[in-house]
Amino acid sequence: MTNKDIPIYTIDTLSLSKQKDIQISRFAPYLAVHKNLHLAHKHDFYHLILFLEGGGTHDIDFHTFPVRPYQIYFMIPGQVHSWSFEGHVDGYVINFSGSFFHSFMVRSDFLSQFVFFNGIVNDSVVDIPEAIQSKVKQYFDDLLNESTADSTFGLDMVRAILIQLFITINRLNDAEKSEQTSLHNYTIFKNFQKLIELNYNTLRLPKEYAGKLFITPNYLNAICRQFMGVSSGEVIRIRIVMEAKRQLVNLDLTVAEIAYKLNFEDTSYFTKFFKKQAGVTPKEFREAEIKRVKRVNSRLGSIT
Repeated sequence: MTNKDIPIYTIDTLSLSKQKDIQISRFAPYLAVHKNLHLAHKHDFYHLILFLEGGGTHDIDFHTFPVRPYQIYFMIPGQVHSWSFEGHVDGYVINFSGSFFHSFMVRSDFLSQFVFFNGIVNDSVVDIPEAIQSKVKQYFDDLLNESTADSTFGLDMVRAILIQLFITINRLNDAEKSEQTSLHNYTIFKNFQKLIELNYNTLRLPKEYAGKLFITPNYLNAICRQFMGVSSGEVIRIRIVMEAKRQLVNLDLTVAEIAYKLNFEDTSYFTKFFKKQAGVTPKEFREAEIKRVKRVNSRLGSIT
């Protein structure tokens, strides 16, 4: 599993249109053109898929999810994912760059307010309730039509519909969270996640984040247990381990180099930390991933 086995795709490498910041397509023809995307890969853009038909599995950041109709997967730049489908699979796929909304929105961090774009895997997979399935599908139909029509303000209409889609999906989460706690606590939790994303390589202690949030470490801990069921320290460690896993699938980097990149004092401490969190050593995780990829490739090879 070399660096070439975990490629990083840009919209340019996947899109057949002239648009450089947005790509919208039915999923079946997209998959037919890009057969290699079943293998583990990364994007440097935002990526979402609505499945309407088919089954199988979808792996995102080393978590496996069953594929089923009316399920949306949201992914942010840098996440590792692959899939193994069963039977005919179709739906919609949308890829857009981080700058796609910059000319449209005042806030540069606009997308980060949506829970499914926070990089936490379990928040990025959404089953659409039957009551709004037709509404959500209509959004995707309209997006596809607008993206292919030669009309005035076409891209702005695409942006507007995407925002409607994002708000509709995010409200599913808001409804669930409103039953659990106040909006104030939820806002603090989301800000904590944003701070971790920016600082996980240098700030490792809950008290450091609590200080930036102007709350006590105990209060931060209580909020994390409320929303994730784990301590604030564990939330930080989960993010560090996820980054370590992403680095370990690239054999061009040694374990020692990864430990250094993640700001660990030495390889031994990194190995102990990783094993305590993941249950295996970095070397064992890497070997298991190599075997898993080989099994998937072998199975797909026998099908074709």
